[in-house]
Amino acid sequence: MHAISLTPESFMPERVQRYNRPTPRYTSYPTAPHFSDAFGPEDYAAALGRAREAMPGRDLSVYVHVPFCRRLCWYCGCHTVISRSAHVLPRYLAALDREMGLVAGHLGSGRRVRQVHWGGGTPTYLAPEQITALADGIRRHFVLDAGADMSLEADPRGLTRAHLEAARAAGFRRISFGVQDFDPRVQEAINRVQPVELVARVTAWAREVGFEGVNYDLVYGLPYQTPASYERTLDLVQDLGPDRLSVFSYAHVPWLKVHQRLIPDEALPDGAAKLALFLRIIERLTAAGYRHVGMDHFARPEDPLCQAQDAGRLHRNFQGYDVHGDLDVLAFGASGIGQVHDVYVQNRKDLPDYYEAVEAGRLPVQRGIRLTEDDQRRRHAIVRLMCDFRLDWARLGAELGLDDARVYFADALVRLETPARDGLVDLREDGLVVTDVGRLFVRTIAAAFDAYLAPGAASPQRMYSKAV
Repeated sequence: MHAISLTPESFMPERVQRYNRPTPRYTSYPTAPHFSDAFGPEDYAAALGRAREAMPGRDLSVYVHVPFCRRLCWYCGCHTVISRSAHVLPRYLAALDREMGLVAGHLGSGRRVRQVHWGGGTPTYLAPEQITALADGIRRHFVLDAGADMSLEADPRGLTRAHLEAARAAGFRRISFGVQDFDPRVQEAINRVQPVELVARVTAWAREVGFEGVNYDLVYGLPYQTPASYERTLDLVQDLGPDRLSVFSYAHVPWLKVHQRLIPDEALPDGAAKLALFLRIIERLTAAGYRHVGMDHFARPEDPLCQAQDAGRLHRNFQGYDVHGDLDVLAFGASGIGQVHDVYVQNRKDLPDYYEAVEAGRLPVQRGIRLTEDDQRRRHAIVRLMCDFRLDWARLGAELGLDDARVYFADALVRLETPARDGLVDLREDGLVVTDVGRLFVRTIAAAFDAYLAPGAASPQRMYSKAV
């Protein structure tokens, strides 16, 4: 897929205002705000049973959520528990082990785990020996494939070489460091100070102990970011040379994440400034040899993400873009979200509630949703649009068992007429193609296929962040 070649002048202010509106990121469909509290442990158990009977050979992805952090990052939108003491870990690890046993009991044996990801929070909040024990627990409850794609997130602050050695010995091949921005003023404004020397040191350690992929997470739209300051951050990133980058738009939702009120609104760049910043990021990273993958990822041409995009096999889920679209996702830990067969399920968020359920021998389900046939078809269309930036009606119809996909999605085509006139999407007889301009607003284009955002549906204004 070719790189975006645009300038800020390509975007008229009215176009930015029209399409930079609150929109889902579509890491799931239906999106999490539409999960139901009426969906409970018995519904998840039934879904695991259906998966066991209907798809006994379908492989698995295991996601483990470690919510603990030593300090609160003010920009963070994740579910976290702030604790400076490691005394919270033994009970949590015991609960994780018991939860894995409960799920494995419902799912049965024989299904291989081909992907493992630990997120948070801070997975490296665990001590090295606890990293080993948790990985051993996964192997005890599930059949872990010898070549499993294992990755984890890490905070450079407080990370030791021993953490990295333990993770690599446990089978982890890829590690993601939360970098966000190297500018000291920005770091202070988001309460996450980590000098470039620290990131350079942990990056070198990761490579020395044998990690095959070192990823950086960057965020644009943070307080006090300017084009000049981010140029310096990109200079440093280019010098350090990570294998892959995830470059996220900061989601400022202080009505959902109260701690974000600590960030002054006047310090944040507006939509047009964020867009200009992201265009420069694209320009710099592609010039440095990275390819733009999906909406917000960048990788070397030989990276599996690039190969999957070229082959039309790129996938999108709660971990972002990946290459494992054919797996059921089992999520463990407080707030974890999984996808099994025809359901999404989210665990209880609050630790006391999570512990209460697991220690009583119950699946710790807080909410979920069973997808209708229409949900599954729209999810497939949205995923392909977010990954391929095009839809082919004949192919889509064959994949979904439809006589005419264009007729089935006629409601979406009506909603895309205005974006088409504005140059965001090219509507054709045989399908549709997102333009370079539209790629930056692909969340808004994908929303045309979202039945939950149709006229008359609940307003997304308080549910989602803006598209840019």
